[in-house]
Amino acid sequence: MHPASTASIGTDAPSTTPIMKATVIQAPEWPDHMVKPLIFLAGTTTPTADGDWRQRLVNRLSQYPVTFLDPKNKNWDLTWIEDFSDTRWTRQIRWELDLQEQADIVVVFFHESTLAPVSLLELGMHARSGKAIACAIPGYAKRGNVQAACGMYDGEFVTSEEELAQAVESRLRDRFKLGNIEATAGLRGD
Repeated sequence: MHPASTASIGTDAPSTTPIMKATVIQAPEWPDHMVKPLIFLAGTTTPTADGDWRQRLVNRLSQYPVTFLDPKNKNWDLTWIEDFSDTRWTRQIRWELDLQEQADIVVVFFHESTLAPVSLLELGMHARSGKAIACAIPGYAKRGNVQAACGMYDGEFVTSEEELAQAVESRLRDRFKLGNIEATAGLRGD
């Protein structure tokens, strides 16, 4: 699956292989149509030795008919000025803010490789809404702040990528009635 794809992902694989139904919209693409529920992937964008947490989460949950909103912009570089005078930055920020508001679930991932001040801001914006699921792995310097904000304002707090995937999957089943136990079990290797 190409992360910048705006088309639904599907396979002609045998029935024992989970069918991939998810759509991924990557910044700065503006979608014409989005399958709900919408899952915004906020959080650490700094490259880590662990690889891309967003891609792993999408792969894990790709059998669900959802739209993942990925703010990681492949065009971002050090020439961007974080100011409205830079139209590239303005477009990116408007994309992020607009689609976070539209999202049904806002995942916020915190990795020890960075303090992620923008991600902390995003969590603060969505903790009270009941949309936030925050993952702060052990070693993340502001983990206590993330846990406190989630506890105080009805955000869900987890401490690993596995727990994050389970929390999103649980929310998809419970709030959005998207059950796919057979495909889920196959992804876990059960």
